Amino acid sequence: MLREKEIPVYLFTGFLESGKTQFIQGTLEDEKFNPKERTLLLVCEEGEEEYNKDKFVIENVFMEIVNSPDELKKNTLSKVARMHKVDRVVIEYNGMWNLTDLYENLPDNWIIYQQIMFADSETFITYNANMRQLMVDKLTDCELVAINRVTDKTDKEQIHKIIRGTNRRTQIIYEYINGELEYDNIEDPLPFDINAPIIEIEDKDYAIWYRDMMEEPGKYEGKTVKFKGMVARPKELDEKGLLIGRKVMTCCADDIAFRPIACESDKAIEAENALWYTLTAKIIMKQHKLYTQKAPVLVLKEIEKAEAPVEEVATFY
Repeated sequence: MLREKEIPVYLFTGFLESGKTQFIQGTLEDEKFNPKERTLLLVCEEGEEEYNKDKFVIENVFMEIVNSPDELKKNTLSKVARMHKVDRVVIEYNGMWNLTDLYENLPDNWIIYQQIMFADSETFITYNANMRQLMVDKLTDCELVAINRVTDKTDKEQIHKIIRGTNRRTQIIYEYINGELEYDNIEDPLPFDINAPIIEIEDKDYAIWYRDMMEEPGKYEGKTVKFKGMVARPKELDEKGLLIGRKVMTCCADDIAFRPIACESDKAIEAENALWYTLTAKIIMKQHKLYTQKAPVLVLKEIEKAEAPVEEVATFY
């Protein structure tokens, strides 16, 4: 059986009236983006602005309306792509739908080449406060966040903080009302000194430190760290090993999860399960029996009983 050709997918997300339609319309009017490829345009959200197909630089754009996430089925999408013999797919995704519904139903030969989120500067902070889970859903995997309708009164510091709380790698661009573009250049210094003899992690900074260490473990290898965490003693470990960490919330109560690090010593560690301790340890990279791959492991130096933090669940805010 012949393998189906790979079809690139350009995915545009964001809430209603965030500028998705306008951007896609302009893109399909741009000759540089349209080398006569047969294009499937999946519209999952119909706002006030409509597409003007007469202005597309190519005629072979086939627009299909998706009214419900239930219509996102692998077989259905594949059938539509074969029917139109498309070379690429452009998706305007509904901001109120979870991206999981799309990811799980993309045909195997559909590959996301680019994912951009659009947002209105006037509603971004409010949407984040009221629909945080949906905001995180759109921010997590995007390569670029385009904030439009920006003015001199726009709180770019707060917008930056919200985005970086979920995605530290995405680019951020601001488009002013007059059309001027500005790339975000706000620095993201870590709230602790990574070059200190002992990196001291305050209770409020555990989530930031944990994520940074897991994303860039190499820069922590050989460093000594001190932080407070809750001990877990799984049956797979003997008296010389334990887990220690905090519960972390990314966006809402539904996604709270215990995020621990394996700790080991050359002698029995005197620490009780489910109690809080302040630990000082050296970080090394190795394969541990509780890990599926090489990852940071703490080599114990000191441990002492501690009071639980005021906020037991760590967050990025």
